[in-house]
Amino acid sequence: MSDFTGPAIVVLPVSPGDPPFRLVQIRGETAGVAHDMLDVIRLAHHAGLEHVDVDDPAVVRWVGGGKYKWAP
Repeated sequence: MSDFTGPAIVVLPVSPGDPPFRLVQIRGETAGVAHDMLDVIRLAHHAGLEHVDVDDPAVVRWVGGGKYKWAP
């Protein structure tokens, strides 16, 4: 079992790209790339997390902009 503490999901700032993206960390490990909020939820489900409340700061920490920030 992991000793990870803090929000299970951390969404990092927007990175320029075509299209722009945000890296997603789950339990301290990079889980993948998200191009929108639905990608964040998909990555969380793939990692075994259910019922992801993207508005709950205890579950998701949005770094460098909230859930609607997807452009640099």
